[in-house]
Amino acid sequence: MSKIESIEEFYKRKFDWMPDNLRNEIGHFNLFRLEPFVGDKAQPVPYKRRDFYKIMLVIGNSKVHYADKVVEVKKQALSFSNPHIPYKWEHLDNIREGAFCIFNQHFFHQYGNLNQYSVFQPDGTHVFELTGDQVNCVQSIFDRMFEEINSEYVHKYDVLRTLVFELIHFALKMQPTAEFEKQPIHASQRIATLFLELLERQFPIDENHQTVSLRSASDFARQLNVHVNHLNRAVKAVTEKTTSQLIAERVLQEAKILLKHSAWTVSEIAYALGFTEVTHFNNFFKKHMQLSPLKFRNN
Repeated sequence: MSKIESIEEFYKRKFDWMPDNLRNEIGHFNLFRLEPFVGDKAQPVPYKRRDFYKIMLVIGNSKVHYADKVVEVKKQALSFSNPHIPYKWEHLDNIREGAFCIFNQHFFHQYGNLNQYSVFQPDGTHVFELTGDQVNCVQSIFDRMFEEINSEYVHKYDVLRTLVFELIHFALKMQPTAEFEKQPIHASQRIATLFLELLERQFPIDENHQTVSLRSASDFARQLNVHVNHLNRAVKAVTEKTTSQLIAERVLQEAKILLKHSAWTVSEIAYALGFTEVTHFNNFFKKHMQLSPLKFRNN
Protein backbone atom coordinates (compact mmCIF):
# COMPACT_ATOMS: atom_id res chain seq x y z
CA MET A 1 0.00 0.00 0.00
CA SER A 2 1.33 3.44 -0.91
CA LYS A 3 1.85 6.27 1.55
CA ILE A 4 -1.04 8.18 0.02
CA GLU A 5 -3.34 5.18 0.43
CA SER A 6 -2.23 4.73 4.02
CA ILE A 7 -3.03 8.33 4.83
CA GLU A 8 -6.42 8.06 3.16
CA GLU A 9 -7.17 5.04 5.31
CA PHE A 10 -6.10 7.11 8.30
CA TYR A 11 -8.68 9.74 7.38
CA LYS A 12 -11.36 7.12 6.90
CA ARG A 13 -10.76 5.80 10.39
CA LYS A 14 -11.19 9.29 11.75
CA PHE A 15 -14.90 8.92 11.06
CA ASP A 16 -15.36 5.33 12.26
CA TRP A 17 -16.29 6.42 15.78
CA MET A 18 -19.35 8.32 14.54
CA PRO A 19 -22.72 6.49 14.45
CA ASP A 20 -24.16 6.12 10.94
CA ASN A 21 -27.26 8.15 11.73
CA LEU A 22 -25.19 11.07 13.05
CA ARG A 23 -22.70 10.86 10.20
CA ASN A 24 -25.53 10.99 7.67
CA GLU A 25 -27.19 13.89 9.48
CA ILE A 26 -24.19 16.23 9.69
CA GLY A 27 -22.10 14.98 6.77
CA HIS A 28 -18.31 14.72 7.02
CA PHE A 29 -16.11 17.38 8.57
CA ASN A 30 -12.66 17.12 10.11
CA LEU A 31 -9.68 19.29 10.85
CA PHE A 32 -5.92 18.66 10.80
CA ARG A 33 -2.58 20.30 11.40
CA LEU A 34 0.10 19.81 8.76
CA GLU A 35 2.90 19.16 11.27
CA PRO A 36 2.50 15.32 11.24
CA PHE A 37 3.41 15.29 7.54
CA VAL A 38 6.70 17.20 7.67
CA GLY A 39 10.15 16.57 9.13
CA ASP A 40 12.53 13.61 8.94
CA LYS A 41 9.69 11.08 8.69
CA ALA A 42 7.56 13.14 6.35
CA GLN A 43 4.83 11.55 4.27
CA PRO A 44 3.09 13.17 1.30
CA VAL A 45 0.31 15.54 2.30
CA PRO A 46 -2.89 13.81 1.10
CA TYR A 47 -3.95 16.23 -1.60
CA LYS A 48 -5.51 13.38 -3.59
CA ARG A 49 -8.34 12.64 -1.17
CA ARG A 50 -11.14 12.34 -3.72
CA ASP A 51 -14.42 12.65 -1.92
CA PHE A 52 -13.79 15.78 0.16
CA TYR A 53 -13.72 19.50 -0.37
CA LYS A 54 -10.61 20.94 1.27
CA ILE A 55 -9.58 24.38 2.51
CA MET A 56 -5.93 24.61 3.44
CA LEU A 57 -3.47 27.09 4.88
CA VAL A 58 0.07 26.29 3.71
CA ILE A 59 3.24 28.01 4.90
CA GLY A 60 6.01 27.18 2.44
CA ASN A 61 7.02 27.40 -1.21
CA SER A 62 5.00 25.15 -3.54
CA LYS A 63 3.41 24.76 -6.97
CA VAL A 64 -0.07 23.60 -7.87
CA HIS A 65 -0.62 22.04 -11.32
CA TYR A 66 -4.07 22.34 -12.93
CA ALA A 67 -5.16 21.40 -16.44
CA ASP A 68 -4.78 24.91 -17.81
CA LYS A 69 -2.23 26.54 -15.50
CA VAL A 70 0.46 26.15 -12.88
CA VAL A 71 0.18 28.32 -9.76
CA GLU A 72 3.27 29.04 -7.67
CA VAL A 73 2.99 29.75 -3.95
CA LYS A 74 6.02 31.84 -3.05
CA LYS A 75 5.63 32.00 0.74
CA GLN A 76 2.18 31.10 2.05
CA ALA A 77 -1.28 30.60 0.65
CA LEU A 78 -4.89 29.70 1.27
CA SER A 79 -6.13 27.02 -1.14
CA PHE A 80 -9.54 25.58 -2.02
CA SER A 81 -10.02 22.11 -3.50
CA ASN A 82 -13.10 20.67 -5.16
CA PRO A 83 -13.15 16.84 -5.37
CA HIS A 84 -14.25 17.10 -9.03
CA ILE A 85 -11.35 19.30 -10.19
CA PRO A 86 -8.12 17.26 -10.49
CA TYR A 87 -4.80 18.85 -9.65
CA LYS A 88 -1.36 18.00 -8.34
CA TRP A 89 0.53 19.82 -5.59
CA GLU A 90 4.31 19.97 -5.89
CA HIS A 91 6.39 20.91 -2.83
CA LEU A 92 9.48 22.94 -3.64
CA ASP A 93 10.64 22.85 -0.04
CA ASN A 94 9.35 21.43 3.22
CA ILE A 95 6.06 22.90 4.34
CA ARG A 96 6.85 24.48 7.67
CA GLU A 97 3.33 24.59 9.06
CA GLY A 98 -0.32 24.93 8.21
CA ALA A 99 -3.76 23.47 8.71
CA PHE A 100 -6.65 22.21 6.65
CA CYS A 101 -10.26 21.18 7.00
CA ILE A 102 -12.04 18.59 4.87
CA PHE A 103 -15.79 18.22 4.36
CA ASN A 104 -18.36 17.01 1.87
CA GLN A 105 -21.37 18.68 0.27
CA HIS A 106 -23.72 16.89 2.67
CA PHE A 107 -22.13 18.79 5.56
CA PHE A 108 -23.79 21.87 4.04
CA HIS A 109 -27.14 20.22 3.33
CA GLN A 110 -29.80 22.97 3.54
CA TYR A 111 -27.01 25.53 3.94
CA GLY A 112 -26.40 26.13 0.24
CA ASN A 113 -24.43 24.71 -2.68
CA LEU A 114 -20.66 25.01 -2.30
CA ASN A 115 -20.17 25.02 -6.06
CA GLN A 116 -21.88 28.40 -6.37
CA TYR A 117 -18.70 30.00 -5.03
CA SER A 118 -15.98 30.71 -7.58
CA VAL A 119 -13.25 29.23 -5.36
CA PHE A 120 -14.80 25.80 -6.03
CA GLN A 121 -15.64 26.33 -9.72
CA PRO A 122 -13.48 25.00 -12.59
CA ASP A 123 -12.67 28.48 -13.93
CA GLY A 124 -12.34 30.12 -10.52
CA THR A 125 -9.28 31.07 -8.48
CA HIS A 126 -8.29 28.27 -6.12
CA VAL A 127 -5.02 29.48 -4.58
CA PHE A 128 -4.52 32.82 -2.83
CA GLU A 129 -1.07 34.08 -1.89
CA LEU A 130 -1.23 35.67 1.57
CA THR A 131 0.61 38.49 3.28
CA GLY A 132 1.83 38.11 6.84
CA ASP A 133 -1.22 39.91 8.23
CA GLN A 134 -3.55 37.78 6.11
CA VAL A 135 -1.87 34.60 7.37
CA ASN A 136 -2.58 35.71 10.93
CA CYS A 137 -6.26 36.28 10.09
CA VAL A 138 -6.62 32.88 8.41
CA GLN A 139 -4.71 31.14 11.19
CA SER A 140 -7.04 32.67 13.76
CA ILE A 141 -10.04 31.20 11.91
CA PHE A 142 -8.45 27.75 11.92
CA ASP A 143 -7.60 28.15 15.62
CA ARG A 144 -11.27 28.86 16.32
CA MET A 145 -12.15 25.74 14.34
CA PHE A 146 -9.85 23.60 16.48
CA GLU A 147 -11.28 25.12 19.64
CA GLU A 148 -14.83 24.50 18.44
CA ILE A 149 -14.40 20.93 17.21
CA ASN A 150 -12.88 19.95 20.55
CA SER A 151 -15.69 21.57 22.52
CA GLU A 152 -18.82 19.90 23.87
CA TYR A 153 -21.14 22.57 22.49
CA VAL A 154 -24.20 20.83 21.05
CA HIS A 155 -24.37 23.14 18.01
CA LYS A 156 -20.65 23.21 17.29
CA TYR A 157 -21.07 21.99 13.70
CA ASP A 158 -23.22 25.04 12.95
CA VAL A 159 -20.34 27.19 14.19
CA LEU A 160 -17.88 25.21 12.07
CA ARG A 161 -20.01 25.76 8.97
CA THR A 162 -19.95 29.47 9.71
CA LEU A 163 -16.16 29.42 10.00
CA VAL A 164 -15.87 27.58 6.67
CA PHE A 165 -17.97 30.31 5.05
CA GLU A 166 -15.75 32.88 6.74
CA LEU A 167 -12.71 31.37 4.98
CA ILE A 168 -14.56 31.30 1.66
CA HIS A 169 -15.57 34.95 1.89
CA PHE A 170 -12.13 35.95 3.12
CA ALA A 171 -10.74 34.60 -0.16
CA LEU A 172 -13.52 35.98 -2.36
CA LYS A 173 -12.80 39.48 -1.09
CA MET A 174 -9.20 39.05 -2.28
CA GLN A 175 -10.10 38.09 -5.84
CA PRO A 176 -10.03 41.53 -7.50
CA THR A 177 -6.32 41.87 -6.73
CA ALA A 178 -5.27 38.22 -6.84
CA GLU A 179 -2.90 37.38 -9.69
CA PHE A 180 -0.97 34.16 -10.17
CA GLU A 181 1.85 33.04 -12.35
CA LYS A 182 0.85 30.70 -15.18
CA GLN A 183 3.46 28.46 -16.77
CA PRO A 184 2.62 26.48 -19.94
CA ILE A 185 4.89 23.51 -19.18
CA HIS A 186 4.15 20.19 -20.90
CA ALA A 187 0.56 21.27 -21.50
CA SER A 188 -0.58 18.20 -23.46
CA GLN A 189 0.90 15.76 -20.95
CA ARG A 190 -0.64 17.64 -18.04
CA ILE A 191 -4.10 17.89 -19.62
CA ALA A 192 -4.12 14.22 -20.64
CA THR A 193 -3.00 13.14 -17.18
CA LEU A 194 -5.67 15.20 -15.45
CA PHE A 195 -8.33 13.93 -17.87
CA LEU A 196 -7.41 10.33 -17.02
CA GLU A 197 -7.43 11.11 -13.32
CA LEU A 198 -10.83 12.79 -13.57
CA LEU A 199 -12.16 9.82 -15.54
CA GLU A 200 -10.90 7.37 -12.91
CA ARG A 201 -12.33 9.41 -10.04
CA GLN A 202 -15.82 8.37 -11.08
CA PHE A 203 -15.08 4.74 -10.22
CA PRO A 204 -15.67 2.34 -8.64
CA ILE A 205 -19.44 2.64 -8.56
CA ASP A 206 -20.48 1.89 -4.98
CA GLU A 207 -23.52 0.45 -3.25
CA ASN A 208 -25.05 3.90 -2.90
CA HIS A 209 -25.86 3.83 -6.63
CA GLN A 210 -23.46 6.62 -7.49
CA THR A 211 -24.09 7.76 -11.05
CA VAL A 212 -21.39 8.59 -13.59
CA SER A 213 -21.90 12.24 -14.50
CA LEU A 214 -19.06 12.84 -16.98
CA ARG A 215 -19.75 10.79 -20.10
CA SER A 216 -18.56 12.87 -23.07
CA ALA A 217 -15.42 14.72 -24.11
CA SER A 218 -17.37 17.97 -23.72
CA ASP A 219 -18.24 17.09 -20.12
CA PHE A 220 -14.58 16.58 -19.27
CA ALA A 221 -13.44 19.68 -21.17
CA ARG A 222 -15.94 21.79 -19.25
CA GLN A 223 -14.74 20.39 -15.92
CA LEU A 224 -11.08 20.95 -16.84
CA ASN A 225 -11.81 24.45 -18.19
CA VAL A 226 -10.27 23.75 -21.62
CA HIS A 227 -11.78 23.71 -25.11
CA VAL A 228 -12.97 20.27 -26.15
CA ASN A 229 -10.77 20.33 -29.27
CA HIS A 230 -7.76 21.18 -27.11
CA LEU A 231 -8.59 18.26 -24.81
CA ASN A 232 -9.03 15.85 -27.72
CA ARG A 233 -5.71 16.85 -29.30
CA ALA A 234 -3.83 16.54 -26.01
CA VAL A 235 -5.30 13.13 -25.18
CA LYS A 236 -4.67 11.80 -28.67
CA ALA A 237 -1.07 13.07 -28.69
CA VAL A 238 -0.24 11.47 -25.34
CA THR A 239 -2.26 8.24 -25.35
CA GLU A 240 -2.69 7.58 -29.11
CA LYS A 241 -6.39 7.01 -28.37
CA THR A 242 -9.35 9.33 -28.68
CA THR A 243 -11.07 10.78 -25.64
CA SER A 244 -14.23 8.86 -26.52
CA GLN A 245 -12.30 5.59 -26.78
CA LEU A 246 -10.83 6.00 -23.31
CA ILE A 247 -14.20 6.89 -21.79
CA ALA A 248 -15.86 3.89 -23.44
CA GLU A 249 -13.10 1.52 -22.32
CA ARG A 250 -13.39 2.62 -18.70
CA VAL A 251 -17.20 2.44 -18.70
CA LEU A 252 -17.02 -1.03 -20.25
CA GLN A 253 -14.52 -2.17 -17.63
CA GLU A 254 -16.81 -1.02 -14.83
CA ALA A 255 -19.82 -2.61 -16.51
CA LYS A 256 -18.11 -6.00 -16.57
CA ILE A 257 -17.14 -5.70 -12.90
CA LEU A 258 -20.69 -4.82 -11.86
CA LEU A 259 -22.22 -7.60 -13.95
CA LYS A 260 -19.93 -10.20 -12.43
CA HIS A 261 -19.58 -8.98 -8.87
CA SER A 262 -22.79 -7.18 -7.93
CA ALA A 263 -26.42 -8.17 -7.50
CA TRP A 264 -27.69 -5.10 -9.35
CA THR A 265 -30.05 -5.56 -12.26
CA VAL A 266 -28.93 -4.62 -15.75
CA SER A 267 -31.19 -1.57 -15.55
CA GLU A 268 -29.55 -0.43 -12.30
CA ILE A 269 -26.09 -0.87 -13.79
CA ALA A 270 -27.08 1.03 -16.92
CA TYR A 271 -28.36 3.95 -14.85
CA ALA A 272 -25.29 3.99 -12.61
CA LEU A 273 -23.04 4.16 -15.67
CA GLY A 274 -24.90 7.17 -17.04
CA PHE A 275 -27.11 5.54 -19.68
CA THR A 276 -30.57 7.11 -19.87
CA GLU A 277 -32.10 3.95 -21.42
CA VAL A 278 -31.23 0.33 -20.73
CA THR A 279 -31.40 -0.38 -24.47
CA HIS A 280 -28.56 2.12 -25.00
CA PHE A 281 -26.47 0.22 -22.48
CA ASN A 282 -27.32 -3.14 -24.10
CA ASN A 283 -26.30 -1.82 -27.52
CA PHE A 284 -23.09 -0.34 -26.10
CA PHE A 285 -22.17 -3.61 -24.39
CA LYS A 286 -22.98 -5.77 -27.42
CA LYS A 287 -20.92 -3.51 -29.66
CA HIS A 288 -17.80 -4.03 -27.55
CA MET A 289 -18.31 -7.56 -26.22
CA GLN A 290 -20.36 -9.25 -29.00
CA LEU A 291 -22.87 -10.54 -26.43
CA SER A 292 -25.56 -9.05 -24.21
CA PRO A 293 -24.98 -8.00 -20.59
CA LEU A 294 -27.19 -10.86 -19.35
CA LYS A 295 -25.30 -13.46 -21.36
CA PHE A 296 -22.01 -12.04 -20.10
CA ARG A 297 -23.25 -12.28 -16.51
CA ASN A 298 -24.55 -15.86 -16.93
CA ASN A 299 -21.35 -17.02 -18.59
